[in-house]
Amino acid sequence: QVQLVESGGGSVQPGGSLRLSCVVSGNILRDYNIGWFRQAPGKEREGVSCMSSSDSSIWYRNSVKGRFTASRDLAKNTAYLQMNGLKPEDSAVYYCATPCSTDYGMGYDYWGQGTQVIVPS
Repeated sequence: QVQLVESGGGSVQPGGSLRLSCVVSGNILRDYNIGWFRQAPGKEREGVSCMSSSDSSIWYRNSVKGRFTASRDLAKNTAYLQMNGLKPEDSAVYYCATPCSTDYGMGYDYWGQGTQVIVPS
């Protein structure tokens, strides 16, 4: 059974930082691409990042490039999303998910319960 558990969300002032964590069951991180997507109220889901399981290449959506960094720790079965320079438009519930496409970020079959990020304007 695939399980993903996110944590690390919260409220932060514009320009601040948060690091999201996602503990993943089994060998998911080793065998499948792992990504993050977000969804704000009344808006469509949008892919944020997708890391390849094979070569660790990472796709990012344009609006987060240079500010967000995805990573993983195979020993801890944990994926991370370091978010710097946060903006009000980054406010959303963030989910880690698998699998995903390193071409366009989406394509998820499994995701966690989400963690909320609030950046007040």
